[in-house]
Amino acid sequence: MLSAVLYQQITRQKVLPVLVLDNNEQARILADCLLEFRLNAIEITLRTPKALNVIEFLATRYPELVVGAGTITSTEQLQDVQQSGAQFALSPGAPESLLQAGQRTEIGFIPGVMTPSEAMLAHSYGYSLLKLFPAEVSGGCTLLKAMGAPLPELNFCPTGGISVKNLAQYLTLDNVPVVGGTWLAPIDQIQQQNWQHIRDNMQQLQAILADFN
Repeated sequence: MLSAVLYQQITRQKVLPVLVLDNNEQARILADCLLEFRLNAIEITLRTPKALNVIEFLATRYPELVVGAGTITSTEQLQDVQQSGAQFALSPGAPESLLQAGQRTEIGFIPGVMTPSEAMLAHSYGYSLLKLFPAEVSGGCTLLKAMGAPLPELNFCPTGGISVKNLAQYLTLDNVPVVGGTWLAPIDQIQQQNWQHIRDNMQQLQAILADFN
């Protein structure tokens, strides 16, 4: 679940940057860039050995950031990211063990779904903002429109396969207040330290978002 304040912090920027980081130096450079473009809410995926260290570094060094943890697949990971300073967490799926743990945790939790049945199960546990993953291959905008009719009380953060080419299509949907931005800082560009490419992506994003403000 998410508090009203946390929901607003995550959704007001329309795009939640999804980052895969190996070390604190990468985190520092990207945090400075993200803040410059007013992207305060971010998701750090648990896909590297140092992900928890990066979360702790960002939560401590950059209090103005709203640091989330992604790729949560176990209740133990949910506990770990809370202890590391994450303010919210996201999972790629919605096993009942995680749905129950998300109710108990002190941080926000956004479970992942791909079908109406999974969305209804998550909603039965009290969740109203869900991660649609993987978004494009599971039906994308067509699926979200279809789910919006019988499930108008649910909102989604579609993630996976979204880019500047289809971002606007997602943001025009009534049940999509925010999307996951995996394309903003691709892992290969981070590893190559191609920071200008990432800045260009963020500038391009700002131009698109200007139509939605």
